[in-house]
Amino acid sequence: MIKSRYIFLGLAMILMLAGCGANRKTIRFGAAGIGGMYDSFANAYVSLANKEDFSYKLETRNTAGSAANVRLLSGKYIELGIAQADLVEEAYHGTGEFRDKAYQGYKAVAALYPEACQIVVRTDSEIETLDDLLGKTISIGAEESGTERNANQILQAQGISGDMVKTVNLDYTEAAAKLADGEIDAFFCTAGTQTTVIGELAKECGIRLLSIDVKCRNRLKAAYPFYSEYTIPAGTYTGQTEEVKTLSVQAVLLAGDSLSENTVKELTELLFLHGKDIRYAASIELKEDEQSAIGGITIPFHKGAAAYYAECGIEVPTE
Repeated sequence: MIKSRYIFLGLAMILMLAGCGANRKTIRFGAAGIGGMYDSFANAYVSLANKEDFSYKLETRNTAGSAANVRLLSGKYIELGIAQADLVEEAYHGTGEFRDKAYQGYKAVAALYPEACQIVVRTDSEIETLDDLLGKTISIGAEESGTERNANQILQAQGISGDMVKTVNLDYTEAAAKLADGEIDAFFCTAGTQTTVIGELAKECGIRLLSIDVKCRNRLKAAYPFYSEYTIPAGTYTGQTEEVKTLSVQAVLLAGDSLSENTVKELTELLFLHGKDIRYAASIELKEDEQSAIGGITIPFHKGAAAYYAECGIEVPTE
């Protein structure tokens, strides 16, 4: 009888604990398309967070990218997201491409890593420069993505108007498949290097990355101060024997205002506590310290992130 009572109590405890785990709040993390660095970072970060004894669990949601993420955060469809710093600036303050409507309801957590503007063609292609894209079919990224925005700015700065090329909106995985099959001639990809989908494509059919010439880079930096010089080292991808001169923007982790200060403080601490694990898992140039992770951010920080930085002796604006 006593033994049966202990068995019953044990089963009840197991069910209770299982119920507690099942009822944990889900925090939705907006990444981007499969194969890009947002997706790789999000999956690595979510996996680490869900191993912690938090009162919530994280779940990755694939989205169209940066612009979609700020809108989804603003509409409370996701609670965490990644977006390009330039796009965040305009969306939050209602300027530039977002001059018709500002999107708020979120704050900054940290700058994560530089995103390189990568322009990919096949090695057996005759395309060697941006000017060689004239008359070609090019994927400029998914609609509402940061890649689409960068691609249009780069083409315009190079003097290539919309009627000089055929542009299509494809996510990275679709673009890589169509380039491999010869259905498109090139695709743009703004992402941290080494980008998984480009790395796999390089092994499959051989690729070439196009440099942005110095005059075009200077025009872009003068018009859009969020761009920085960036060099993709030789050997970053299979068969890439020369370095590539391009530009980059910062990827920023954002948290919705609905998340509590304690939750965001925990998630910010996790980012730095497991920075090395994330770098290895996602193969990205993740910021290594708190001071560098606050640079280049022009919107307020979430109070939870600010609380964590304060413990590191760093003050950041929350208003």
